[in-house]
Amino acid sequence: MLAKNYQLTSDIFLIFIMVKDGIPFVIIPIIIALIFAYFQIWIAVAIFVLLAAFMAFFFRDPHRTIPTEPNLIVSAADGKVTKIEDREDGKFVSVFLSPLDVHINRSPIAGKVKNVKLFKGKKAPATSNEASKTNERNALTIEGEKMTVVCTQIVGILARRIVCWSKVGESLERGQRFGLIKFGSRTDLLMPKNVDIKVKVGDRVVGGETIIGKLIE
Repeated sequence: MLAKNYQLTSDIFLIFIMVKDGIPFVIIPIIIALIFAYFQIWIAVAIFVLLAAFMAFFFRDPHRTIPTEPNLIVSAADGKVTKIEDREDGKFVSVFLSPLDVHINRSPIAGKVKNVKLFKGKKAPATSNEASKTNERNALTIEGEKMTVVCTQIVGILARRIVCWSKVGESLERGQRFGLIKFGSRTDLLMPKNVDIKVKVGDRVVGGETIIGKLIE
């Protein structure tokens, strides 16, 4: 029983581990809440405490179990699959992240970062068909042993900033964290043509865990 309780406590703790980028978004509302508490303005205190709690929830960084089978491509983000296309340059899958989803981006494959390119643009709805061309976005090209995948972080209406921790020349493991998008976004994957897609439009996916596709050799 003690072991089970310890495991449950550990699981809850892991769920609410935050990415460091979110710390200022939690600390500032707490400081403001303390100021209002000094003046006993309790409604304002409650509002800013709730805001701090939401920020901690938004920037959560839960543990993920990464699949180890070879030739797999995992989702780069949590969210909902909104588009799947068979394009001239490869298989394309788009995942939309709501403000309630985990916003950490994870590498879809193991490989070396060959290119990181930031495109300035609009902050239109991320679900728009034109968002992948007109919105502000960051394209990360990852070259693996058997395939190359382009993962694009795209901002939406609420998104204010794309964060990418990886640099050209760095190696990433499958499922490794490489960045995040603050407050609502979309993540696109462009994969080789010989990839068998394992998801469908409307599916909910989990970053680093859900298998998006498998390379057919």
